[in-house]
Amino acid sequence: MYNTSFFKKILLIATVTVFYSCDKDFNTVGEDLIGNNDNFDLEAQHYTVTAYNKKVTPVASNNLPINALGIYENPVFGTTTASFNTQVNLASYAPTLGFGAVIDSVTLNIPYFIDATKTTTSTAGKRTYVLDSIYGPETGIFKLSVYESGILLNNYNANNYDISQFYNTDRNGDFQTQATTNPNVFGLRLNNSTNTAENDQFFFSSKPIIEKIAATTTTAESSKIIDPEMRLHLDKDFFKAKIFDAPASKLASPDVFKNYFKGLYFKVEKSGTSAGRMAMMNFNKGKITVFYKAKTAEKDTEAVAKTFVINLTGDSNTNVNTVSLLEESNPVSDYTTATADDVTPDEKLYLKGGQGSMVVIELFDKTDLVHYVNGEPVTGSNGVSDELDEIRNNVTYKKWLANEANLVFTIDSQKMASLIGNDPETIATEPGRIYLYDLTNNTVLADYTADRTPSVNGDPKKNRTIFNGMINLDPTSKRGTTYKIRITNHIRNLIKNADVANVKLGLAVTESIDITSSSKLDKTKVLPKLNDESFLTEIPTASVMSPLGTVLFGSNILESDEANYAKRVKLQIYYTKLKPN
Repeated sequence: MYNTSFFKKILLIATVTVFYSCDKDFNTVGEDLIGNNDNFDLEAQHYTVTAYNKKVTPVASNNLPINALGIYENPVFGTTTASFNTQVNLASYAPTLGFGAVIDSVTLNIPYFIDATKTTTSTAGKRTYVLDSIYGPETGIFKLSVYESGILLNNYNANNYDISQFYNTDRNGDFQTQATTNPNVFGLRLNNSTNTAENDQFFFSSKPIIEKIAATTTTAESSKIIDPEMRLHLDKDFFKAKIFDAPASKLASPDVFKNYFKGLYFKVEKSGTSAGRMAMMNFNKGKITVFYKAKTAEKDTEAVAKTFVINLTGDSNTNVNTVSLLEESNPVSDYTTATADDVTPDEKLYLKGGQGSMVVIELFDKTDLVHYVNGEPVTGSNGVSDELDEIRNNVTYKKWLANEANLVFTIDSQKMASLIGNDPETIATEPGRIYLYDLTNNTVLADYTADRTPSVNGDPKKNRTIFNGMINLDPTSKRGTTYKIRITNHIRNLIKNADVANVKLGLAVTESIDITSSSKLDKTKVLPKLNDESFLTEIPTASVMSPLGTVLFGSNILESDEANYAKRVKLQIYYTKLKPN
C-alpha cells in the first residue's frame, strides 16, 4: 500500500517549487518583510463572482479524438442520442487479393475503454473486465444500424464556415431527411446478423472475445483472448461486390477510394422501452477485417486463408474525416429555463457537454465608488473603482502578498441525485473534471500553462493537478461535493498590471484536460445578441466530446437563503499580511 503521507509531502514540495519558479518576479513585492513569520498573518478573503449560464448552439463536432455512441437519459438534463459517421481507409492500396476469392466472414472491431483499476484476474487466470467511460443502466440496450454512407465528408477547414453542413452536432436529422428522399444516401444495413445483440438489441458487453485460430499443417487449433470490444458481423455479399469485384482503379489511391466508398454511418435508435446506454469510443482504433480464401496464383489448385483490412483511421499520408452527431431531446424544464439567453447572474449553474451549456464568469464587483490616494480611500470623490483596485492598493501600500487564489464551486448534490422513475441506476454520472479558460480570447489561463504536473497514477485525465478542476467526492456516498480551480497566476497578473484586461472566463465540462483547442459554433444558429453579449462563438473541443453534465451553485443566492448562501461560488484569495505593531 502506498504511503499517503509521503506522497503528500512530495506533492507539497513539487507545488512550492512550481509556484516559486513561475512567480519569483512577483514575490519580490514585499520580499524584505519575509524572514520572521511572527510578523505575518495568513488570511483568506472572498471576492465577488458573477456567473451565468450560456446555451451552446450547434457546434462543429468533426474529427474529435473520442466520440460518444449510444443513448444516455440524464435525469437532470434530458436525453442525448449519439450517432456517428466516418470515412474509411484501406490498410494497403492497389492490393493483390488473389484469385477466386470466397469470403468466410467480415467483422467490424472497435475496442472499448477498460478500467484497469477495477479489472481483476482470478487465480485460474480468468479476467473479469470493467468497462470505463460508459453511462446509463447496465441492462440498457439500443438499436444500432451500420450503413454504407452516401455522404462525402470534405476536408475540414477550421477557418472556413462554408463547409459541409454535416460537420455539426445537430445534423443527424438531415441524414434522415436525405435518406427518405434519396435512396442512394444509405445502402443496406450491414450489421444484419441474426444475433440481435449485434443490432436491434445492441449492448456494450464487458466479456472478453475468445478467438479461435485454425489448425495448420504444423500447428494445432488454438485460441486467444481479446479484451472486450464492439464486434459486429457485417454483410459478406456487400464486401464481395464493393471490394473484391471492384475495378482495380477504385482501390488504387486514397482520393479515388474515398469517393467510391464514402464511409460508414452508425445510426442509433431506441430499442423498445429500454433507456439505452452510451459509451465513449475511440473509433480511430477500429477496423473491418474480411476473412477469405483465395488462390495466390491463378494456376494454383488450392485456396489459402487470407485477410483484408479496412481501417477507420488514416495513416501518415491519409486523413479520415469523422463527425459526431448528437441529438438532444426531452430537456428537463429547470435546465431549459436556466439556460435561457440572458446575462443575469444565475442561482444554479448548468454545465453540460456536447451541444449543451457552459458558464460565463466575471470576477470582482465593479460598482463601488471609491478613490485611493497614496493607498487611502478618499470619500466624496468621483473616482470609480472596484474590488480589484482595492486589492492593488493593499498589495502596493500595505505590502500584502497574494499567495494563492482559487475559484471554488459547490455541487448541487440534491439536484444531481435526481432519478428517472425512482430507479437508482439512472442517477446522473458526474463529470470527473471541469475546465476554466479565458473566454474573451478563447485561450488557456496562465495557471494552466504554468502547471506541468503529471498524474500520480498515470491517468492522463488527471494531469495538471495544481490547476485542478477535478471533482472532490464525499467519502461515504462517493458522490461529488465540490470542484476547485487554482487561478493564482491569473489573479497576480491582474494585480501587477493595471493594463491587463479583466477578461471574462468560461467554465465547461471536459473529457480531456490536455485538449485545449476550440470548436466553432454554427454561425447561422448563434443566439441573437442581447446587450451586445453574443460573444460565444466557439467552445472547448473537449467539452463537445463529453456527454456528461453537472449543476453547481451560482452567484445569485440571497443571504436570506441560509441553506445555500454559503454554497455560492467563491473567489478565495489567501494573503500574507503584515501584522500590526
